[in-house]
Amino acid sequence: MHHAVDFIQDLAVIMLLAGIVTVIFNRFRQPVVLGYIVAGVIIGPYTPPFALIHDEKTINILAELGVVFLMFSLGLEFSLRKLARVGVTAVVAALTEIVLMLWIGFEIGRFFGWKPMDSLFLGAMLAISSTTIIVKALDELGLKRERFAQLIFGVLIVEDILAIGMIALLSGIAISGSVDAGEATFTLGRLLLFMIVSLVTGILLVPRALAYVAKFKSDEMLLVTVLGLCFGFCLLVIKLGYSVALGAFLIGAIMAEARQLHTIERLIGPLRDMFSAIFFVTIGLLLDPNVIVNYLWPIAVITVAVVVGKVVSCGLGSFLSGQDGRTSMRVGMGLSQIGEFSFIIAALGLSLKVTSDFLYPVAVAVSVITTLLTPYLIRGADPFTLWLGRMMPGRIRYVLGQYTQWLQSIRLSGDGAALMGFVRRIALHVAVNLAMVAAVFLGGAFFFGRLAELMSPWVSDTSLQSAVVWGGALLLSLPFLVAVYRKLKSLSLLLVELSVPASLGGRYTLHVRRVVAEILPLAGMVGVMLIVAALSASILPSTEMLVLTGVGAVVLAVLLRSWFVRMHAKLQIALKETLEHQHDAQGGGGQH
Repeated sequence: MHHAVDFIQDLAVIMLLAGIVTVIFNRFRQPVVLGYIVAGVIIGPYTPPFALIHDEKTINILAELGVVFLMFSLGLEFSLRKLARVGVTAVVAALTEIVLMLWIGFEIGRFFGWKPMDSLFLGAMLAISSTTIIVKALDELGLKRERFAQLIFGVLIVEDILAIGMIALLSGIAISGSVDAGEATFTLGRLLLFMIVSLVTGILLVPRALAYVAKFKSDEMLLVTVLGLCFGFCLLVIKLGYSVALGAFLIGAIMAEARQLHTIERLIGPLRDMFSAIFFVTIGLLLDPNVIVNYLWPIAVITVAVVVGKVVSCGLGSFLSGQDGRTSMRVGMGLSQIGEFSFIIAALGLSLKVTSDFLYPVAVAVSVITTLLTPYLIRGADPFTLWLGRMMPGRIRYVLGQYTQWLQSIRLSGDGAALMGFVRRIALHVAVNLAMVAAVFLGGAFFFGRLAELMSPWVSDTSLQSAVVWGGALLLSLPFLVAVYRKLKSLSLLLVELSVPASLGGRYTLHVRRVVAEILPLAGMVGVMLIVAALSASILPSTEMLVLTGVGAVVLAVLLRSWFVRMHAKLQIALKETLEHQHDAQGGGGQH
């Protein structure tokens, strides 16, 4: 009972003081997030005369829930259609920013003599801008619908995806204590595979489950179902060795394609606000003002590096992808801060006990300063661009203008754009189907031990057990493999039309095209099966059983080809309908 009283007292202190401080910050038109952090500092153990929090362990657990709801909400704001629209600019700008800021952060850490792991985590903290702070700043300035703001949102979407990969990679590096290029590539590849399979499978199943629950017209039932799916998926992700932040973001992105999205956002909103408030307050609890005083010089250097580095990297990335100078500068200055992902990465370092205690408050201090600067940087982008244009030599200004015009002139239009769009769609379909095949075989390898135990009363031979599991995985993969073959054949038909002109083949042109169109997809399928064999090496049966299983699969694919095609087409239509329904819902109800 005494523990419960302490917990309720702590919760009361947190929420009351957070409410008071945020009202004050709102009156002065400052971000509410800063109010939560200040509230945490006030009630924290480092602020005299005494600490107001008694049960820090339970509060930290609630803060973890804050991370879940924060990442879940970011996932709800994510959209596959938005990702498709952001184009090259967002990808180039985000990659340029992350690579440059990782390097700058690491070099700053080494300059101050910090440990390599501190320097690495510092680089990761500086690499990601704050979605929450930027969206709020643009909204308050009335600029959310400007073109540069849409580009910023695109960069943030790409950043969120890359940040999830960075968190997974940092966890692996922290545990192993070293960076191995092969291991890093494998980790990122496995993560990408997991994300693709989760999104495809989730979008097929989750929106339909939510639509069924929504038929009962009960907000309570829908909320409980949403929370159950959220925490259940997070548990699955943790069991697979990934972070809870990844699980929350992915399940949010999946539910973003549900027709009940706006209702889900309305129901989740109060929970998100409460637990994310506790999360940001706990950041303030860990903030030692003495550390900030002792590290004023590094904080000043890192703050300047964040602002200058992000203006240069994001602005340069936007310009290189074809945006004009004014738009590029507005994108760069709008992204010049760090926020919630930096706190999550800092907390990861502390929880894994691989970073020093001073790194967390340093990151928070830099975030606070850059957050305060954000509105002024956005407002100052145009005047700074004009000043920079006046100061720039005429020849350089002319060359940069010609570069922008050249990029715009070489953009495909008409038949060329349609052709590239067709090729991209086929490549995307092939990639998704290959991801599903890889997931099936990796799943078979992962669960082989348990499946072998279940089969042992009837099948005792290990080689035969491997053949059964591998053959079962191949059977489940056949619809996707047939789809890959059909897509590769469509692509090869297009390529031979373009690459084998009538002047080259003469009267045998049709025969040559037909032969090449058959050889290319077959060669592609041989490559696919080699990849499958590599992925399932641990459960690969003996050569005789492998040949027998392969021949059986080919015969089955030929005999049931039409059924496999129909089955895959139904899945593809269901996926397309889900995305289009959500697009229609957004068109009628406004963008989320």
